[in-house]
Amino acid sequence: MTPTTTALAAAPLDPDPDEARGLLLRELTGRDYVAAQPTWLDRAADAFWSWLNGIRFGGVEGAPAVALVVLLVVVVVALVVVLAVYGVPRLNRRSARGPELFGEGDDRDADRLRRAATAAAASGDLVLAVTESFRALARALVERDALATTPGTTARTVGDRAGRRFPELADRLAAAAASFDGVRYLDRPGTEAAWREIVELDAELEQKTPVAAS
Repeated sequence: MTPTTTALAAAPLDPDPDEARGLLLRELTGRDYVAAQPTWLDRAADAFWSWLNGIRFGGVEGAPAVALVVLLVVVVVALVVVLAVYGVPRLNRRSARGPELFGEGDDRDADRLRRAATAAAASGDLVLAVTESFRALARALVERDALATTPGTTARTVGDRAGRRFPELADRLAAAAASFDGVRYLDRPGTEAAWREIVELDAELEQKTPVAAS
C-alpha cells in the first residue's frame, strides 16, 4: 500500500475543509503524481507538432501543407546552388539567330559576313570570298525566317530548302551551294565570277518574298 493510499485510508470519512485541502495538497505533491506530469521537452514537442499541423499553404493545411513547404524549400535551395555554380543564364546572339551554319561555330550576322566577303575579295582571297558570301546569303534567310537550319545542316540542304521558298531562283541557289562546297571541301579555286554570282543572288533574295513553306 502506497503512502498516499495509507493517508487516504487513515483520513476521516467526512473531513472538514482544512483537512480536505491538506489531503489534496499531499496528493498533488506526491512522487507518483509529479512523475506523471509532462516534462518541458514533452510540452515543446507538442507545441512544435501543433505548429506544423496549423500551417496553411493556399487552400491546404496540416501535413500536406508541410510537405508542400518542404518541397518549395528544397526547390529554392537547388536553384540557389545552380545559380551559384553556373551563374545566371544569358541569351546570346547565336541563340537569337538559330543554330550555327554548316556545323561551324560562326555566329556573325549577315551584314558582317557580307563585309568579310568583300574584304576577302579585295585582298584576292576568292576562296574566302565565296564561302563568306554564301554564309551571308544563308544567314540573311535565317534572319528573315525564310529558312530554318539545324546543327549539321549542309550548304546543299540550304540551297534545296531555299529553292523551295524561292522557286524562280532554285537553280541559282543550288549552283551557289555547289560553289561553296567546291571551294570549302573539294579544294577548288575560288573565282570572281562565282563570288559575284552569290553576291547578286543574295541581293535579289532580299527583294523577293518567299512562298509559303510546305
